[in-house]
Amino acid sequence: MNALGDRIAIIGCGSATPTPVMTNDDLAHLVDTSDEWIRTRTGIGQRHLASPEISLSDLCAQAASEAMKMAGLTASEIDLIILATSTPDDLFGSAARVQHLLGASNAVAFDLTAACSGFVFALVTAAQFIRTGVYRRVLVIGADVLSRWVDWSDRTTCVLFGDGAGAVVCQGTAEEDRLLGFELYSDGQQHDSLNLAYEGQEKSLKDGLRISQGTYQPITMNGREVYRFAVAKVPEVIEKALFRANLSTDDIDWLILHQANQRIIDAVAQRLKIPSEKVIANLEEYGNTSAASIPLALDEAVRSGKIKNGDIIATSGFGAGLTWGAAIFRWGT
Repeated sequence: MNALGDRIAIIGCGSATPTPVMTNDDLAHLVDTSDEWIRTRTGIGQRHLASPEISLSDLCAQAASEAMKMAGLTASEIDLIILATSTPDDLFGSAARVQHLLGASNAVAFDLTAACSGFVFALVTAAQFIRTGVYRRVLVIGADVLSRWVDWSDRTTCVLFGDGAGAVVCQGTAEEDRLLGFELYSDGQQHDSLNLAYEGQEKSLKDGLRISQGTYQPITMNGREVYRFAVAKVPEVIEKALFRANLSTDDIDWLILHQANQRIIDAVAQRLKIPSEKVIANLEEYGNTSAASIPLALDEAVRSGKIKNGDIIATSGFGAGLTWGAAIFRWGT
């Protein structure tokens, strides 16, 4: 095993969002809603939406470039790229295109799909490659363009989602392992609560041989069930990850949850008895950016000077699948 490959440090972050913005007042011209209605129920004030000429891969490359710059690495030094997304430009995956855009010619690249839990799942996956000494420098990207899969006439979902990308660079180190603990879960029994489902029509190719051809339908969600699920499961999974890290909630410097709904964020923090001044939230500006939401919030907090080297951060992603997970890490080197 590589002597520098059995511990992990998270040494750089970056993010990218499209320039065009859709405010709550703008949405009120599309559906029966209002700024007050949306803010009261979600905490969201606006969301950034990718124009037709902007691809998911473009956003990923921008975020990844910023993360590598902070880490002091060039693209040729990256060994592995893991892209967590549910909305690739190509159904076969977009990680390899991101690798090409970055010029990371020495890196292997693959997509990972776990919806809004994707970044946490990808971070934990990256850690396994580093801890076994297989790869030393891993780029983890969380990105989604859910605006392309929203029914813009459905006010229960179109008010929620925005587009963006966030990335971190993980590196093997001989020093303290900075991924302190994690816990991951899935429950397919509740998969109907949040879907971006395939819908096809039967087609007969010859006698006795039938297939289905179609496309994916807009997002559908049972908001009440997703809220109940998140408020119940997220505090529990964070506590389990803290137990694995031999830490308590008092040791947490910052809590960064998937930015789904401000009421969920507030309820989880209250159940964990984490004061609001330790909670990082930016969904008022960006809405729910799915797999991008945690690294996007992390990047803003690091660049603003809020998160400092050595701070302990508790993160948790939760969403379709249903999937949920938590990771506790110490920021920086």
